[in-house]
Amino acid sequence: MPHHHRLPRLAVATLLACLATAAHTQTLVVLNKQENTLVAIDAASMKIIGRVPTGNGPHEAAVSADGKLVVVANYGAQQPGNSLSLIDISTMKESKRVDLGALLRPHGMQQVGGKFYITSETSRNVLRYDPAADRVDWLMGTGASVSHMLVVAPDGKKVYTANIGSNNVTALNIGGPSNAGAIAQIAVGPQPEAIDISPDGKELWVGQNGDGRVSIIDTSTNTVKETIKAGELPIRVKFTLDGKRVLVSDPKSNEVIVFDAGTRREVKRIKLDGVPLGILLHPAGKLAYISRAQAGEVTAIDLEKLEVGASVKTGDGPDGLAWSTLAPPRTPG
Repeated sequence: MPHHHRLPRLAVATLLACLATAAHTQTLVVLNKQENTLVAIDAASMKIIGRVPTGNGPHEAAVSADGKLVVVANYGAQQPGNSLSLIDISTMKESKRVDLGALLRPHGMQQVGGKFYITSETSRNVLRYDPAADRVDWLMGTGASVSHMLVVAPDGKKVYTANIGSNNVTALNIGGPSNAGAIAQIAVGPQPEAIDISPDGKELWVGQNGDGRVSIIDTSTNTVKETIKAGELPIRVKFTLDGKRVLVSDPKSNEVIVFDAGTRREVKRIKLDGVPLGILLHPAGKLAYISRAQAGEVTAIDLEKLEVGASVKTGDGPDGLAWSTLAPPRTPG
């Protein structure tokens, strides 16, 4: 009766393999903004390992340095949202819902030093949420309309917002008083949304929805030193970790466009249908994950070969992406 022996042995081997990978698993976090869920994906197998309800219209998320806490901006749908969902990756449960009161439409987000910098688009503010104290401990107005995405400088001294309604970028000094010298407005082209800063902090790349161009800002002078054509709708821009390339997602042409950061030349266009939006880099720097809102999938791109890799179906309207170094609990089976 050899078959009876083989099955359990196979099951044990599978279990051991599962335990081995679980020890090294890292988690890709995806927000499905149409179905109001956060999905955790095992980055090694590209399989879903958990799903948690969020508030309404979750658009962007960031993760604590220890990988345990995901903060989700509940942007809302027709009705503006004003809350954050705090999700514990180890239990895959929402541990807290933070009411932001008059700070409506929380959106762009980045974690720095254990605190979360978040745009409040409708109230024209950048707020800083401290999860340890459970409070907003710093707030500064942008003086601009539709402050949508943000990026914090590598030295942690400034935060920059792209302001869709004001055709500019606001540079704010972090932590200090809100005097006139703490704020600078940098004029760019029409409807700026995408924004990222080079790893050395010297350049901001800002995608303009209105004309399909990217403005390149010199952070030492707060001026645009160059603009380049970047597809039709450069909705997100992201530097690679080594600073050598910049990825641009274009949901209109259904492409991810790769630029050489130094020469500004287009290196490659990677076809990716289904409305590519969010871009997230794997911490090892060799992969990028792209959310494809209409396809309901997240797809990995090999940054060395510049080729499309594995995809995973995540749900309805994936957009915001984040990375956790923590392995979530394994779901049975």
